[in-house]
Amino acid sequence: MNSTAASSVAPDPALFSVAGRVACVTGASSGLGRRAAEVLAGAGAKVIAVARRAEALEAFCAEGPGARAAVAADVADPVGRSALVDRIAAPFGAPDILVHAAGLNTRQGADEVTPEGWEATLAVNLSAPFFLSQAFAPAMAEKGWGRIVNFASLQSFRAFPGGIAYGASKGGVAQMTRAMAEAWSGRGITANAIAPGFFPTELTAAVFSDEARAARNAAQTCIGRNGVPEDLDGPLLFLCSEASRYVTGQILMVDGGFTAK
Repeated sequence: MNSTAASSVAPDPALFSVAGRVACVTGASSGLGRRAAEVLAGAGAKVIAVARRAEALEAFCAEGPGARAAVAADVADPVGRSALVDRIAAPFGAPDILVHAAGLNTRQGADEVTPEGWEATLAVNLSAPFFLSQAFAPAMAEKGWGRIVNFASLQSFRAFPGGIAYGASKGGVAQMTRAMAEAWSGRGITANAIAPGFFPTELTAAVFSDEARAARNAAQTCIGRNGVPEDLDGPLLFLCSEASRYVTGQILMVDGGFTAK
């Protein structure tokens, strides 16, 4: 018998660990951003939660275990970005993990899109993740370890009614993720994106308030249901941990197989 073939390999128990890492999560006041912040904090990361709503961030800091800090700010404000970078690094140092979950969807049809709506959508969904990542990439590179997790979308690949600005921004996120990987992964920084299907959040309230529409979306998946917040936990910890060390430039569809049909 081949002793090499017969031997077993025990997985490293720390493979999916984020204990002791510093994680910054934008859009952390609600929805999938809040879920991501809770999961990372519960898994032992020191979490800086960033969003505009100070009261919701204070509740996040008060409600759970782990080292938590809040930064109330608008990630899309270019004037305040330098100060925001300093505020994010203040509680625990520069982050090892960046989760860009802040999002905006104006739901304007192509004939109704305004310059203001277009610019606001791209500022939140595309510009903010890039410039925050650019600001923290040198510190990650100096340590030889970093994780960037962007939020893509079904609309990175599919056109939905009323979604031209949002879809353009999320298509950009998919390509930006690949370009980030090309630029920074040689220095130990992986860049990937989660692309959620239909999850009940503030951003998708209009979808879930229409029961027939929500049912049609569920039927479109291979699994036969829409997402629930805990469906995000495993993919998030995978992309934020050592488990994904040879995965970069990828968009992970967390959509129950919606895009497979």
